Parts: sequence; structure tokens; C-alpha cells
Amino acid sequence: MSNPSEAPVAPVEAYEPPYYVAVFTSIRTEDQSGYSETAARMEELVKEVPGFLGMDHAHTPGGLSITVGYFRDADALTEWRSNAEHRAAQKRGQAEWYESYTLHVAKVERSHGFSRA
Repeated sequence: MSNPSEAPVAPVEAYEPPYYVAVFTSIRTEDQSGYSETAARMEELVKEVPGFLGMDHAHTPGGLSITVGYFRDADALTEWRSNAEHRAAQKRGQAEWYESYTLHVAKVERSHGFSRA
């Protein structure tokens, strides 16, 4: 949601399961007026949710965007889903910014990572 060239290039760390992920995959419309400001605001807001663990973003040259949010428990995910500003942004996204999207929510049962020292 922030400028990818400014963000550190590293995946969110592997946490001790269980935890939850919300995978948001989208194709955007041509008119993105106001999108980057709203996305930056959503990133600020989600960081305030107790139990928010982090977020990964990826974009393909063909226009597919994937955002994965990591949450310690279902309550944290519910708090984010029910946030009033987030709900308003979702409605605006459907009306203006997204050609299509999918949302997948899953409970993580296994997690590990690797980092070259």
C-alpha cells in the first residue's frame, strides 16, 4: 500500500502458529484517483489493530495485486474487518478502484522461514 520502492524488501517473518492471514487479490480499474492516499491511510489504521502482525504486497506487470495481512487471532481480524474507515474504503474500492477482487481468510497451522545471514 505504500510505495514499493520505499518499503524494505523482506517478507513478514514466520510467526508461531496458529495465526490468521487475509489474502486480498485484485485487478484495478484505470482510474485510481485517491487510491494511494486511501491505501496509505488503511496501512496506518491496520497497524493500530492489536494483534496485527504485518503485511506483504506484490504486483505483477500484468496488473495483478496481492496483499496479505497477518493477524495473531480471529479477534484482530474481526476488529480490522469492522473498522468504519476500512468499511468505507471497501465500498469506494468496489465503486471506483477494483475491476475484480477476491479475499481469502485462512488459519495458519504451519509456518517457517529462511533468511541468508
